[in-house]
Order: sequence, then C-alpha cells, then structure tokens
Amino acid sequence: MTTIEGTMRLTTAQAIVRFLAAQFIEIDGQRIRVCGGGFGIFGHGNVTCLGEALYDHKDVLPLYRGQNEQSMGFAAAAYAKYHLRQRFMFCTASAGPGTANLFTAAALAHANRLPMLMLCGDAFQTRLPDPVLQQLEHFGNPALGLNDGFQSVARYWDRITHPAQVIQSLPAALATMLDPADCGPAFIALPQDVQGWTYDYPEEFFAERTHRIRRVTPDAGEVAEAAALLSSAKRPMIIAGGGVQYSRAVAELTSFAETHNIPVVETIAGRANLVATHPLNIGPIGVTGSDSANAVAEEADVILSVGSRLQDFTTGSWTAFARDAQFISLNAARHDAGKHLAKPVVGDAKLGLQALGDAISGYQAAAEWTKSAQKKRKAWDQYVADNVSAEGNRPNSYAQAIGVVNELCDPRDRVVTAAGGLPAEVTANWRTLDIGTVDVEFGFSCMGYEIAGGWGSRIAQREKEPDSDTIVFVGDGAYLLMNSDIYSSVLTEKKLIILMLDNGGFAVINKLQNNSGHESFNNLIKDCPTVPEAFTVDFEAHARAMGANAETVASPAELGEAFKRAKAADKTSVIVMQVDAYDGWTTEGHAWWEVGTPHISEHESVREAHAEVESARERQRRGI
Repeated sequence: MTTIEGTMRLTTAQAIVRFLAAQFIEIDGQRIRVCGGGFGIFGHGNVTCLGEALYDHKDVLPLYRGQNEQSMGFAAAAYAKYHLRQRFMFCTASAGPGTANLFTAAALAHANRLPMLMLCGDAFQTRLPDPVLQQLEHFGNPALGLNDGFQSVARYWDRITHPAQVIQSLPAALATMLDPADCGPAFIALPQDVQGWTYDYPEEFFAERTHRIRRVTPDAGEVAEAAALLSSAKRPMIIAGGGVQYSRAVAELTSFAETHNIPVVETIAGRANLVATHPLNIGPIGVTGSDSANAVAEEADVILSVGSRLQDFTTGSWTAFARDAQFISLNAARHDAGKHLAKPVVGDAKLGLQALGDAISGYQAAAEWTKSAQKKRKAWDQYVADNVSAEGNRPNSYAQAIGVVNELCDPRDRVVTAAGGLPAEVTANWRTLDIGTVDVEFGFSCMGYEIAGGWGSRIAQREKEPDSDTIVFVGDGAYLLMNSDIYSSVLTEKKLIILMLDNGGFAVINKLQNNSGHESFNNLIKDCPTVPEAFTVDFEAHARAMGANAETVASPAELGEAFKRAKAADKTSVIVMQVDAYDGWTTEGHAWWEVGTPHISEHESVREAHAEVESARERQRRGI
C-alpha cells in the first residue's frame, strides 16, 4: 500500500522478503537471484509475520521445509559451496530451541567461510509479555538472550529493534556474505512484535539490484616481493586450497603451474582443483593426504599457498614442511595471507596468479624436481589402486566402496562427505574425474552434514546440472545423528545416492583411541559399558520408511550392481554395506597431527603412545 509519495508501507518482515527477492547476481553472463530461496521450520516466533511475507513470494523465493533446523543450515551451506559462494539460501527458525538448533550449522558456515542468512525469531522488543515462551532470562541483563550467542559464529549479526533498521542491516548483511575476505553467515534477530510493525520504506530500497563479486587487485609491492622469492626457488610447490575454486581461478592455477613447471598439491577443501590425471597434480597434502604430496612438502624450499587457510590437517600441525621452508600466501583475506610469517599477497586468486605469473616470466622449476614429484605421485597411484581393490580375501572397507563408486560414477557427479573416517578415506583415495566435484566438509568436521549437505548440494545441482547425481558417503554414526533429510530429498524430488557404510559405531575415533594407547571405550557400540548387548540397526528398513529405495549388500561387487540400479532410479537410493572397524583403513599418506595426550598415566601403553606423539614435535614450525 502506497502512503507517502515514493514510499511503501510494509511490515518489517514484508520489507525483508521483498528486498531479498529484488537482489540479483551476474554469473557467467546470466542474471539470477542471489538468494536461491530458503529453508524454514515455522513456530510462534516466525510463522505469523515472516511466514505471511514468505507466502507472498513463494514463487520467486522457494521455501524448503526442513525436518531439523541444524540440517537446514547444513543444506544451506552446501548450496552456497556448490555455487562457489556466489549464491546463498536463508534459514528461518522460530524463537528459542528452533533458533538454537541452527548454532552448529552457523559454526560450520563460519569455519568454511560460506554465506548463509539466518532470519530468526526473538523475544518481544517491548518486553510487555515477558517472560515469554522459550525465553532465556538473564536477571542482570534483560537485553541478553539466546540469539546473542550467535555473535560468536556469525560474520554479521544484528537485532532489528525498529523497522527502519532493515534499510541499513540487510545491505550490510548481503555485502558481508558476498565479500571474498569476510564471507560467512549473517544472523538477523527478529523480535516477534517488530516483525509485524510497519514503516514507510523508500520504494528505491526495493528496486532490483545486480551484484558482482569483488576482485581485489594485489598490491604491486607484495607481488614483487613474492615473485623475487618464488623465482629464487630450487624446489617450489603450490598448495591449492578451496579459495582457488571460489575465485573461479582453476584455469589460472593450471596455466601458472604448467607455465612454470611447479608441482601442485591439494588441500581437503581444494580437492578437485585439478583432475587426478593432470601431470602436475601430486596429490592431497597433510594428515589425510598422500605419501607423494607430503614427501614433496618435506623437500620444498618455497611454497606458494593459494586460497588456503592452512589448517592443521593441511600442515600436519606445521610439521609437514622443512623448518627453513619459506611461504608465500595468496589469499583474499588478510588474516589468512599472513599466517606463519608468510610473505602475504592479499588479493583475488585469479588476479594474483596472473600478476605473479607476469612477474616471474621465464622462470621454470628444475625438470629434475618436477619429475621426482611425478614419480612419487605414480607410486601413490599404485598404492591407491591396490588400496581400493576388492581382490583377495580382504575385509570390506571404506576404500573399497570409494573405489567402486569412483569407477562407476559419471565425471560430473558430486561427492559429499564429512567427519569421521570418510573424509580421510575420500581425500586419499578418490580420483577426481572433473573440476569442482568433491565436497569434503572438514573445515568444521561436522557429523550430520553428509545427508543434509547432500540435499542442499542436490538442490543447487538440479539448477545447473540436472543430469548429474549427488553421491553421499556416510558412516553409521553420522547417519544415526542426522538422517531425516532422506525424507526431505524424497519429498522434494531431489534424488540422492547414499552409501551408508556401517562399521559399528565411531570407528575412526576408536582407532585414534587405540593409537593413543587406550583400550576401546564408548566408541564402538559393542564397547559401550552401558550397552548390555549390541545389535545392528536395520538401516535398509529405516531408509525405506522415509520413502527411499534401499538395499543391503554384502560385498563391493554387490555394491557396484546396487550403485548401477541407484543411478538408473528416479528417487533417492540408500545402499547399506558393513565395513570392518579395524582393518582396511588407508595406512599410508598420513602427516603428524597434534592431539592432546596424557602427560602422565597409570597405563604403560598410554605413556608409550604419548612419548611417540611428542617425538615428532621437534619438527614443528614455530610460527604465529
């Protein structure tokens, strides 16, 4: 309804939704809404006002009804990752526990630098009905509430206490989510009364706008210093992180490496920057990496890190490199570019690689160095081929399942996994068939992301690549933690292929426990002291109850036939296979990883394990 000339009288909720619907982004010459829609569970804190506004825009901002707020957040994060942070989804939750359930997902998005907008109910701004249902009361600070806790897991946080604030808050939240350096989740608390209050908003606020992702040109001085160091390298190496894909700089990375003959290793987030057969792809690096990449890292004298935050699984808790190795870090975020006394090049990966390439024109790494790295990669490929093989009398393993699927999937199929033992096994054993087809969530290492993230990935994939599949690897522990989006995927006709690999509990943590000198305790179901008699869940029947196709197989060969049936099916399929909890793990390729171990213990095995862990500490770099 128009009131004052040039304004529109709307509720706060109506203004938020109308603004979101008017925001576009240009991607590869196509103009599309930057917000792909949302995930929502309604309650008294968001249904009457925000729900009313969303109903009037359901055709342009599709709302997916989740089964759990946490899994909605995971799905939104996976959607943003698929779209290389150029598009996002919102999540709306009711006041109280509904919003609290989003906390873990917000932390995941924050750790992975992924955009996600949270529109969450809050207590009444007037406080007239206080205390209200599900409100947390802080007697000495009545303004403090549950939503304030999200300040620790959001890149942008605000509470709308007056309708006019939307005019400032929403553009600021959007700018944060689309900024390469500050990208992450945005949280907006919406008091229940304020959602329905009205204001005469300027019509211009709702005019359609087209956004573009900012590309920051690196400083010429930083480029010159980095180029001087890199051109002096005898044994250079490139670490390719997830930021390479977010900057759409895969072609530039490939050209840079080929022009200068420099070996490339990939982080977990950077898997699928290069296909497995590229001659300069030396393999994944770090704790869950490859012998080839880690051996090259130990010998490299100058390391160019591109788009990586250099977390401990990449650096082997900073033992994976020579103590005197020098780092150059090209990153859009200043905080990441300066880690461990690296020479920083703050800027966009695409522009930075182009500038560095121009600055070291004519430089090439020694042929002997690169050939040595390639020889190591060839040996690693032979190990992986044997590791994933089902030949001989071997127990079923994660690696075998990965090998079967890798052999049968299409190049553009997307693989999703998270937490537990599967990230290590996929990172080490998966042979990338095409660029940008691997989503291993290990920034926050969050159990429960697998199926929910698969659903979010599939929503995005159907928009761009409807003929490809999303393939989820999940263990029984993570499945039991969060599985309801099997039902969501069936309801919304977003087909998934889910490999449910049952090893009887939290087997990878049991392995860590044993490797630290401890007896198995409370990780495998059979080792829980409060469990009189362990039994296996009928995962097939459970998945069927949520509407999916499901079958149980006994071997990798049977898994292959079941996978073919799942590829041909028109809805979600769950394939269940038992794997061994003790044997069949990938034993090669591991860098040292610092975990806290007891300095004293009554158990000799624990003392011995502690001494072994500490023996590697002398190789640890002392950075900042």
